[in-house]
Amino acid sequence: MSVLPKITPFDDHNERLIANVCPTDWINPEPEGRYNLVAVGAGTAGLVAAAGAAGMGAKVALVERHLMGGDCLNVGCVPSKTLIRAAHAVADVRGAARFGITVPGAAGVDFAAVMERVRRVRAHLSPHDSARRFRDVYGVDVYLGSGRFTGSDTLEVGGRELRFERAVIATGARAAVPMIPGLAEAGFLTNDTVFNLTEQPGRLAVLGGGPIGCELAQTFARLGTRVTVIEMGEHFLPREDADAVEILRSALERDGVDVRLGTVLDRVQLRGGTKVLQLTSSGAPATLDVDAILVGVGRTPNVDGLGLEAAGVRCSREGVEVDDHLRTANPRVYAAGDVCSPYKFTHAADFMARAVIQNAFFGFAGRRKVSSLTIPWSTYTDPEIAHVGLSERQAAEQGIEIATFTVPMSGVDRAVAEGDDEGFVKIHVRKGGDTIVGATVVAKHAGEMISEITTAMAGGIGLGRLAAVIHPYPTRTEAIRKAGDLFNRTRLTEGRAKLLRRYFAWRRR
Repeated sequence: MSVLPKITPFDDHNERLIANVCPTDWINPEPEGRYNLVAVGAGTAGLVAAAGAAGMGAKVALVERHLMGGDCLNVGCVPSKTLIRAAHAVADVRGAARFGITVPGAAGVDFAAVMERVRRVRAHLSPHDSARRFRDVYGVDVYLGSGRFTGSDTLEVGGRELRFERAVIATGARAAVPMIPGLAEAGFLTNDTVFNLTEQPGRLAVLGGGPIGCELAQTFARLGTRVTVIEMGEHFLPREDADAVEILRSALERDGVDVRLGTVLDRVQLRGGTKVLQLTSSGAPATLDVDAILVGVGRTPNVDGLGLEAAGVRCSREGVEVDDHLRTANPRVYAAGDVCSPYKFTHAADFMARAVIQNAFFGFAGRRKVSSLTIPWSTYTDPEIAHVGLSERQAAEQGIEIATFTVPMSGVDRAVAEGDDEGFVKIHVRKGGDTIVGATVVAKHAGEMISEITTAMAGGIGLGRLAAVIHPYPTRTEAIRKAGDLFNRTRLTEGRAKLLRRYFAWRRR
């Protein structure tokens, strides 16, 4: 049996959550014979692999030592986007005057009610990932407890030995915690604990300018917390387009976030109820007093206690080592999701799990390569930043010549009409053709818009052909069609232009 996780407050919502994803009365089944697949970890990758294989008739076991649903349901996508929605509501009310709407008084925030809704939504969605659903609907043997490999084709959980034909390690990752003097003693939050809050911190320091840090920094600032982002690098979101990051930095500062780049946290001291941060910024010392610290400096793969050596599986600081087919050094064992991938996204874990099923059981029909997956991602700030494929910098590093077509959202009628015209659509194609190699979208709902470009890339549809796709007017995705128009205009060479002018001059005779 797994240990009941520390989720607070233990109200009706969290009680319902626990009943679904870590039921205290759960009795593990008795294993019978060899399993076709054992999935270790019931986050997105493990759930998709288990449900997919079981749906095809395989005998499947699913092992989870903490909470079914993994990060996405419990401490990631679901609670964070629910909280972000509350921050959007506050921003809309406070900005209503620009639309001619008068709101009496100031927009107040009931932080306890905001967090109660986060817990309510999470509990509402938890049946999808519940132990009982996977047992009763999918026919999966669900084992709650810590799984440990005992051999190349065996795994032990709760005193029971599971034999398997194939296994997939899908144990995910957790927040990385930097070794900073005084940090542990002062106390800190991570994405694992921040959604347990019921009282709003007045002053919050966010360590790290990655996606989690930027999203939550803007969110807490809009809810009324004084937020400071501390980033060691000279840029945050280092994987993103530089123009996109600059727009986001302006948006964060407009929302009251104090962005400190090139800043190192040297030490934390606790003075009464205040956490005093000793900083070095551009070589100069500084101090910062806060009520809470949120650590968002990256992720660490969950490989401890898995007995990987017994299974002949190799791992490093980056996680479980796999080949392009997600196979480990043990040909019986695969891995998927955050435990082995640099792309730590729910949707990436989902499609990696699908590849595992293909490669583990149907390799005779062709194996799927991770490198062939077209993986988009989105940072859910306001405006959102969405990306797919190569950036300009990556294309240059790989020696790929590109042409870039950019459409500002200020030239898109729907964005202007709704007062959200900050951002752009930027699409890169191979020079000399219209093959899309990458794109960045900065806009309201950029995460929705990027899917059209991802579809085109996955389907081999060029930018020129996107210009021929009729888009409803007015919509923000019209910006993508406009980028296609820009490309098609480059096809009109001076020679062709002269011929056309002569043609129309002849028709006027």
